[in-house]
Amino acid sequence: MLPVSQSAEIESFLDKYSPEIAAQLREARSHLAGHFPHGFELVYDNYNALVFAFGSSERSSGAVLSLAAYPGWVTLFFADGRALEDPEHLLEGAGVAIRSLRLKPLARLYEPGVQALIAAAKARALDALDMAPPLSTLVKSISARHRARRPTADERGQR
Repeated sequence: MLPVSQSAEIESFLDKYSPEIAAQLREARSHLAGHFPHGFELVYDNYNALVFAFGSSERSSGAVLSLAAYPGWVTLFFADGRALEDPEHLLEGAGVAIRSLRLKPLARLYEPGVQALIAAAKARALDALDMAPPLSTLVKSISARHRARRPTADERGQR
């Protein structure tokens, strides 16, 4: 259980989003926390997005995967996604390491192929995760400025 002040702070971050996106992020975050009984959940209220990263240490370099909320969707990022086997070609991205999957609709999170990717990503860090303390949440950064957290009228029309 999070301290009241930290929980309230995270809720204030979520309140900047539409109720739909906030609910999706809460559900996805809760689901992923269930995959990580040990480790750290790192919270970044960045300029571009609200991010919840799950990993084995208090450092971002220990992150295994993360969720990021944007005005119209939630995205699941795999820190070492390029190294994951992806037989269903679900992952997107062409960077050096990170791959992502837009959870639109959120039900994609529960698809067997996505669950297999989560399990494979976690397995790559299992030794470090097993040595970590019980899952704890740390707010790592809060940007003074943010992009809009709710869709603009133009973006709503594109949905």
